[in-house]
Amino acid sequence: MRLFTAVTLGEALTAETERGIERLRALAPDAKWVRPEGVHLTLLFLGDVDDSRLPELRDALEPVGLYHAPFVLSVAGGGAFGPPSHPRVLWADVRGDTAALKALQADVARALEPLGFTSEHGEYIAHLTLARARPPRGDPALAACARELQSASWGEGRVDRLMLFESTRGHYVPRLEVMLERG
Repeated sequence: MRLFTAVTLGEALTAETERGIERLRALAPDAKWVRPEGVHLTLLFLGDVDDSRLPELRDALEPVGLYHAPFVLSVAGGGAFGPPSHPRVLWADVRGDTAALKALQADVARALEPLGFTSEHGEYIAHLTLARARPPRGDPALAACARELQSASWGEGRVDRLMLFESTRGHYVPRLEVMLERG
């Protein structure tokens, strides 16, 4: 199973993000767009994991929820990764209580490190991936989307759970849900 930990953004913000993606898709129809039901913020990518390890992952992640209260994030603005004329990835900016998000990500990473899972990146930078260019050299149409995103604001959503997802053929299947319970 290809697994990753993530948070979702609540129904209202996910719905508004879906509408925003549909508007942007018209500008870059050849890009590979995220599926609206797959909108999430990845905290830690675990990679290929044998399903027999699910119980130890659950035991490591469930206590994390006890130390974190729900928090609010918003999505506004954004940009692109890659050369400005041929970006490879389009992203939306995550704002709001990003300190709470970073603390949750750090605790998830700390809880999973003894199990052999480490972050592939240094500092955690919150962003919402919206689309990827199909050609390896990028897609100039994503540059137009990035310009359009600069003035976008898609609202806010309440993060109240940590998820362990399995990625299977472009779909994200929940394998574990941990509520954020600190009062």
